[in-house]
Amino acid sequence: MSEEILKKIIELTKTVEKYNYHYYVLDNPLVPDYEYDRVNHELMDLEKQYPQYVQPNSPSFRIGGAVYNTFAQGEHTVRMDSLQDVFSLEEIRDFDRKVRETVAAPRYVVEHKIDGLSVSLEYTDGIFTRGSTRGDGFVGEDVTENLKTIHSIPLKIENAPHFLEVRGEVYMPRSSFEKLAERQEQEGSQRFKNPRNAAAGSLRQKDPRITASRMLDIFIFNLQQIDGEELTSHAQSLKYLESLGFKVSPEYFVTDDIEAAVHQIETIGMLRGKLPYDIDGAVVKVDNLSQREQLGITAKYPKWAVAFKYPPEEKETILREIEINVGRTGALTPTAVFDPITLAGTTVSRAVLHNQDFIDEKQIAIGDAIVVRKAGEIIPEVVTVAKHAGGPVYRIPDRCPSCGSEVAREEGEAVIRCTNIECPAQLLRNLIHFCSRDAMDIDGLGPAILELLIQEKIISSATDLYSMDPARIAALDGMGETSAENLRRSVEKSKGNDLSRLVFALGIRGIGAKAAQLLARKFGTMEAIQAASAEEIESIDGFGKIMAENVAEFFSHQPNCDMIKRLKDAGVNMTCQDQPKSDHLAGKTFVLTGTLPELSRSEAKKMIEQAGGKVSSSVSKKTDYVVAGEEAGSKLDKANELGIAVIGEQELRAMLGSTQPVE
Repeated sequence: MSEEILKKIIELTKTVEKYNYHYYVLDNPLVPDYEYDRVNHELMDLEKQYPQYVQPNSPSFRIGGAVYNTFAQGEHTVRMDSLQDVFSLEEIRDFDRKVRETVAAPRYVVEHKIDGLSVSLEYTDGIFTRGSTRGDGFVGEDVTENLKTIHSIPLKIENAPHFLEVRGEVYMPRSSFEKLAERQEQEGSQRFKNPRNAAAGSLRQKDPRITASRMLDIFIFNLQQIDGEELTSHAQSLKYLESLGFKVSPEYFVTDDIEAAVHQIETIGMLRGKLPYDIDGAVVKVDNLSQREQLGITAKYPKWAVAFKYPPEEKETILREIEINVGRTGALTPTAVFDPITLAGTTVSRAVLHNQDFIDEKQIAIGDAIVVRKAGEIIPEVVTVAKHAGGPVYRIPDRCPSCGSEVAREEGEAVIRCTNIECPAQLLRNLIHFCSRDAMDIDGLGPAILELLIQEKIISSATDLYSMDPARIAALDGMGETSAENLRRSVEKSKGNDLSRLVFALGIRGIGAKAAQLLARKFGTMEAIQAASAEEIESIDGFGKIMAENVAEFFSHQPNCDMIKRLKDAGVNMTCQDQPKSDHLAGKTFVLTGTLPELSRSEAKKMIEQAGGKVSSSVSKKTDYVVAGEEAGSKLDKANELGIAVIGEQELRAMLGSTQPVE
């Protein structure tokens, strides 16, 4: 039986990897998405049942596991050089003249200079064993687990040499960047400036699952080391790597004529705005590997390659209007509306002006002639004012354009925000958060249903959730009486939630679930929290000045207080029911790591907190105990390093005087 299971897992693994190669590398899917998902799920189910048979090239690594990166440093056996930048075509011709002073009849390879993050990939007997960033060229950071989530990186190579090291550029496709930017906007988090920054930030995530969600990609552009293969040229090495299953530099161009290379650079420059990825230049390399050795390297750069950097395309236009958009966090964002211009191959007529400080710095007024370019070849931005029309510098209004409420700018922040929690522009995001699992936990009210309820004008605030007519819900597409009744029960059940959940549900900036719990336990009632001063709130262990001021500021606005009163009138609980049941672990800090035999981490955390203890996410000198289960990782290592007591589940239960999870 076990042999049959192993055989099936190996077979399914090969099938899914073949599908991945055709989809992500060749851009030529073999099967419909449904069939791919079916086979992938079948494999995942078998791996879950028989983890001992998981293959080194399993697709399960693509989604990120429970492993958390430590970013250990690793020395490069082959130096990862950077290239010398040049900014004119004449410098390309100078490079050719210098090359010809040392070698005869050079051939050149011209490639796209992908705007991403350079990495090294190492393979031993065909298995991907280590991936690291460039770092300073000599030492980089180990990001193996994150690189495994990139579908176009082969985890296992057939017919591979004993050892192989390649170099590539990790990047975020424009389509992935746009989806990520949209998601960040919906979540109210700070957007990445451009795809390169997004790629770098995504590759250095501690949690590989986050990296996996960012849909990164890679192009391999160099063979660093190889055992057993004699290759004579760069173009030959790219073809060889392609035959092994790597996604190599796209549309590379080989020529022995420097003018043909120059023409190719110009052609790439004209097309760069239409590419599905960002480039910031073109690279010219000597093709012959022995000629490269003859040319050698300087202290900084190889003498056999240069990188031509394209200047950002800038155009002048007239600013006609400034629109104010209210984001889902209440942020008022000014957007410039100008006469349409063509940049990097696309027509643009709008650009974000960020905030009032940005407008003041550039002295922007409606009617001005402005200079616009595309940052990172994708995001339009206003560079400067070319000519002032004589009008006043634009001022963001002091009232929200969506609801008419006051706006406020907190000290130390550039963003101006609407103060009304029930502002229509913020409604959907706030309701999603209000109903989420760690907040009011209203089962059945996901984003799609909430959006439908808003569209049908059934709800316009969180308080409306508690007065919905089940008959109207049942009449909606996709609902029915059973769904409506289940939703009614879920809403009714949420009324009895602890005060801490309600405080978290309000979406006060900087106040997460833990801070909400501390607030509820400290003051006991919503009324007491509302009456508390910033100084009183700041006295809570774990609170800082900004967090305390955010809470006091939130309750200083009448619309927010009015909403809380309506929730109270609807029967929502306003008292803390989650006070610690004892204090015999008071003053003790615990860190949980690994998988415990019986308790989940959330159960263990709740038991510790109800005994008056504190649970932290990281190990430090202030940690009293580390509770370790199976597959404990770096936290256990840190505890041993610092000499912190390490206990298991049974020792924890003994300390708590309990054998069962707390209800």
